[in-house]
Amino acid sequence: MKRSRFYISLYIIIPFIFTGFTIFAALVVFRLTKYSLFEGSDPARPVFWFIVIISTLAFISGFVTVRIILRPVEKFVENAKKLPAFANPPSTKHKDWSMDKLEQFTNVFDQVTSVLSRIDARHFFPNIIGESLAIRGLLSLIIKVAPTDSTVLILGASGTGKELVAASIHENSLRKDRPFIKLNCAAIPAELLESELFGHEKGAFTGATQFKSGKFDMADKGTIFLDEIGDMPLNLQAKILRVLQEKEFYRVGGSRTIKVDVRIIASTNKNLERLVQEATFREDLYYRLNVFTVHLPPLRERKEDIPLLVDYFLKRSPRPVEISSVALQMLMGFSWPGNVRELKNAIESAAVIAENGFIEPAQLPGKITGAFNQNSADFDFFLPANAPLDERLREIEKGIIIEALRKTGGVQVRATELLGISQRSLWHRIKKYNIDVKGIKNPEI
Repeated sequence: MKRSRFYISLYIIIPFIFTGFTIFAALVVFRLTKYSLFEGSDPARPVFWFIVIISTLAFISGFVTVRIILRPVEKFVENAKKLPAFANPPSTKHKDWSMDKLEQFTNVFDQVTSVLSRIDARHFFPNIIGESLAIRGLLSLIIKVAPTDSTVLILGASGTGKELVAASIHENSLRKDRPFIKLNCAAIPAELLESELFGHEKGAFTGATQFKSGKFDMADKGTIFLDEIGDMPLNLQAKILRVLQEKEFYRVGGSRTIKVDVRIIASTNKNLERLVQEATFREDLYYRLNVFTVHLPPLRERKEDIPLLVDYFLKRSPRPVEISSVALQMLMGFSWPGNVRELKNAIESAAVIAENGFIEPAQLPGKITGAFNQNSADFDFFLPANAPLDERLREIEKGIIIEALRKTGGVQVRATELLGISQRSLWHRIKKYNIDVKGIKNPEI
């Protein structure tokens, strides 16, 4: 027979223990005082010794309680610090008294959370490359919205990967085994777009020699991705609105209502609110689409992902190619108006003309090397062309931190705003890379 067990929260047990000590001490002191006064003696001595005894017992109880609770945590932190995933400096024989235990625990737990979020990203979204805070925030939103049937509006500049995000939402949804149909609204002439979306009957217009099903027919029970919906003509916007509201549409030249069960994901690189004000986009459709909005960050706002993206593109090169540290620094320093698509094209082009299996600055597009030369003072670290990726990433991260500190005159609070990290995280990295903040703040010294 299985025994039933009851567990009481530590939030109840620990306060209960110390409350019990307090009540017990108060009762004993009251009794001792009353007894001493009844006997006609001074109650100070017995009360004093009782306070000493009860304080000792309370201290021992508190110590044991804290030890029981914190010992597993300390063991976990000690083991976590030994893992290679945590980029901590080598431990020394002397204790670091600049941080208390709670701060050390918080630091390790922050790193554990960061590593776990990266593992989640790689597991659930293997096609989305990036480990920056911006990307991890984006992936957490995808995880939340994917299992629902909510309409999603993806906003982002050209080349940021809107189609990839839409595909990821579908692949993690309850409709993942159903069709995922894509349509670029800007790539199809306006007069043919309605037929592409809803299909047409035979003889509906000149050239319609046979029946044709549309994208909504193909996407039934699945997901349809309407890319660049901001370029859709106004007359079609009303019909898309009908599908969203009523789950039905008419084919071109048809009179029969077609019921459809489709999840709509839309994207645009335009400002839809401005288009609504300019009366080129329907306000009611905008609000129907804007149920759940996902903003894709441009590449310039997540430059720490550039080495990972470069490595990803190089692994898919037709021949083995690596990139030198200086060339990678140039890529990190560029603003990338074309975002990930532009980076991919630059890497593919450089890989084709790379000599001896290494991409050097000479193989990069002129606009990248030109931008680097204008800001060459921002980069003062160089590594061999065949340096390991981890070493390159460390040097690049160090350079980014130094550059942020330079721009803010060594003011760490402002530097954290530029880097998008916490003050504790910045302090940890400054110590890890042995960065001279005073020298950056006062360069003349």
